[in-house]
Amino acid sequence: MFRVRVSVTTMRQLIETKIIPCIGVHRNLACLLRSMGGVRWKSSLRPAPLLTATPVRALIDEQISIRGRFLPPQCPVTVCAQMHSDDGDLWEAFAHYNTNADGTVNLTRDHSVGGSYLGCEPMGLFWGLQPAPGSREGLRLRKNNVETPYVMLMSLLEGHVSPSERQSTELAAITTERWYMAPGVRRTEIRQDGVVGTLFLPPGPGPFPAMLDLWGIGGGLVEYRSALFASRGFASFSLAYLGHKDLPGPQTCINVGDSYFKSAYHILQDHRQVRADRIGIIGTSFGVYLSLRLATQAGVKPSCLICINGPVGSTINLYDADGRSESSESDQKHMVYDDQGHVSFKHISLPANIIPETKVKIEHIACPLMYILGEDDQSSSSMENANLIEETLRDAGKSQLFTLLSYPGAGHLIEPPYTPNSRLSLWSFKPKKLFTLWGGHPAPHAAAQEDSWKKILDFMGSYLRR
Repeated sequence: MFRVRVSVTTMRQLIETKIIPCIGVHRNLACLLRSMGGVRWKSSLRPAPLLTATPVRALIDEQISIRGRFLPPQCPVTVCAQMHSDDGDLWEAFAHYNTNADGTVNLTRDHSVGGSYLGCEPMGLFWGLQPAPGSREGLRLRKNNVETPYVMLMSLLEGHVSPSERQSTELAAITTERWYMAPGVRRTEIRQDGVVGTLFLPPGPGPFPAMLDLWGIGGGLVEYRSALFASRGFASFSLAYLGHKDLPGPQTCINVGDSYFKSAYHILQDHRQVRADRIGIIGTSFGVYLSLRLATQAGVKPSCLICINGPVGSTINLYDADGRSESSESDQKHMVYDDQGHVSFKHISLPANIIPETKVKIEHIACPLMYILGEDDQSSSSMENANLIEETLRDAGKSQLFTLLSYPGAGHLIEPPYTPNSRLSLWSFKPKKLFTLWGGHPAPHAAAQEDSWKKILDFMGSYLRR
């Protein structure tokens, strides 16, 4: 058993650098420069300001280096990022910097003194994205079409400003692309034996180690994590089980059972470009329960399991032993509302509130299991469920199978790195708008996503590539 509260010291140092920058010194300097009559941004002796991003095209989990050059020394500037989601909504982030004595600003080296984040955050303009002022309520950024990139406009602005003010001079700009699919990754829609999903294969002939990818009760077919896995050398099968037009209706119910998930596993296992003996399962939220349930079925022998913030049993009523449901709604008596009317589903998944007959027999787990926990999760009682898994495996003499990654300040939606967290988002429209709380604070949540993604890939490599 490996249990660690991840990088607590590192996170504290990270947060301290965000909270205690020399804001006063930088602001005083900026005021002094303005009082001296402003800054000469153009000179016959100096090239025009330049903003660079290296590389310009990158995968979503790759860091890029952002630099501004040919600027006056020790002057206030703002670096701004803007992009549209697949739904057309504008997202933006910005940060205030003061140029160095050599007239440069380097986001890998320098500290932001204001804006969307504080401190030295090389990728802060990416994980710090938020809906632009005036946007629709309750937005959450998710990639719908993984075959196209996010196209981000990065601008270097004069002074310490907010991009919404639209009054600052643009000194330089560059466009970057952020991809989930690497060149050569193949995407194939699967509609076989009633199974609905999308298979992603890395470039090359294979055979490849593989993952079965299960998301939460929000439903639909979520592809971006699988696309990124394939970009990192793992075949990945993203599976729909609720709320998809090609599944049996109605879409508000889980109308597929254990045989459906077993069929999906075997479709992946039987694929000629997949290593049949090197398949893992990853689940998020309700997908954790489904992953654990599938891993204990006869004829399913995963090489590893990865669970992210989810329960050990069902949080919705099932009408048969095969796992089907009459609805995807949870028992409302355990819902908790804050002063703004936002709902938390956290207490629904407390082990004591989980429907007893649906609890997975964790002692039957026979492969390494990594549980990733956000300590500020407001949607699932992840800590209590992680503790139950650990205790059950220990009592069964299987402590060596369990790895826990526990992240202070992280919320429910622990996703691939450098993507923005939504502390809350719109959950449903009918009979009225309902906003659900996910939790997570920007800086520690971003740190958790970055660290956990590296550990996920390492974990998969250890048990799927050997």
